[in-house]
Amino acid sequence: MRFASTRNKTHTVGFAHAVLNCMPDDGGLYVPCNTEDMRRWILYTDEKTSFVSIAGALTSAFIKDEFSPIVCEAIATKAFPFSPQLRKLDDTHFILELFHGPSGCHRDFGIAYLCACLETILHMQNSRATILAVSRRKFGAVLAHELRDKKHVKAVVVYPKGEVHGMNERDYAWNGGNIYPVEVDGNENDCRAFVRTIFADKEFVKENKLTVANTANIGRLLPQTFFYPFAFSRLKKDVRGDIYYALAPGNYSNVVAGLYSWCFGLPLSGFFVPVTDELSVNDTDDFVLFNTSYRHVNADPTEPSNMERLKEVFSVNKLMMRNFMYTAQIDDNETCAAVKELFDKYHILADKHTGGAYAAAQKFEPLLSEDNGVVVITAQDHPALSPDYICNVTGVTPEIPENIDNILQPATIYKPVITSPDELQAAIINFNNY
Repeated sequence: MRFASTRNKTHTVGFAHAVLNCMPDDGGLYVPCNTEDMRRWILYTDEKTSFVSIAGALTSAFIKDEFSPIVCEAIATKAFPFSPQLRKLDDTHFILELFHGPSGCHRDFGIAYLCACLETILHMQNSRATILAVSRRKFGAVLAHELRDKKHVKAVVVYPKGEVHGMNERDYAWNGGNIYPVEVDGNENDCRAFVRTIFADKEFVKENKLTVANTANIGRLLPQTFFYPFAFSRLKKDVRGDIYYALAPGNYSNVVAGLYSWCFGLPLSGFFVPVTDELSVNDTDDFVLFNTSYRHVNADPTEPSNMERLKEVFSVNKLMMRNFMYTAQIDDNETCAAVKELFDKYHILADKHTGGAYAAAQKFEPLLSEDNGVVVITAQDHPALSPDYICNVTGVTPEIPENIDNILQPATIYKPVITSPDELQAAIINFNNY
């Protein structure tokens, strides 16, 4: 499979290039130039097909021109000692839990896969790379977990002062680990501004082999396509009607990944998504459109939106938008009611995002009944990550598993805070000299 920027389809690159040099110079995002028809293999899977097998087969389809099936299987095996879980709520509703990784967050899958890919690619090239990331508390802890014992890839993680969480001192660079945490004398916006400044210096990025671990990197996005074939493998035996997915919109990465899965041949009928400022509906409430507030700006290496990728998918056939994207206006009261219903009816503790997805699905119940359809509600994060919200809505406080409790614990790095992008550059250079 070849990849091209959303803004220039004439120049294509391979998977390794797209992962290592993940920010195209034209300001776009890498997307697949072509898709592999995986329908025959997807239809062959069943409830006994492991998530690792699905990931390995799809990886081989993505990058078979660059890596052997054995290498692709090894990437998947190293990345995923954990798996999603699909639970049946009733004959119409299922829930896909994506929080069974080390941090209880769906990002575990993408980060684990990206780190395994990077280590494999860099080992084969006898090279090294450094991830530069702004952390939202647990993000840095997940990186530290996945980079443990890696030989070719490490990370500089930038935090607001006092916000380092979940770190183990053995992972610090000065203790022989692969993580160099840096505190900024400012807030998260200051951290992002520093990192954007670093990535704006293309020569510095190239010299220091910098990349990112968010969904701006296609290697972080593609593993999210594995979720949907996994769910289908568990549904296909008993479901004869349409299959829909209800998602929290987030930065649209899971929606884009689901559409890519459809392009690979996965049977699915569409997505139920709460309305956002960028993704809306018209006056008749039945046609999806991109809000005029959407701006064609350069991809952000610190906080990417996959709106441009989503727009690129639909540019091939605008009518597809209507057939796949079902948006619903959901307010806070409806979300709370959905969270409470999930608990009262199914004994499911759900966070606000999962509640919003379920509320969106409820708007389209008549569509499900037309052809014995079912909906898979995507639960991205463990309820223990939203204890206050869930307790306020349901009256029940989620139990916090030990692994999640560990990543929520504050940590101290005993290093001076930095106050400028120049100091961050110096820290990166210093780290690369370890």
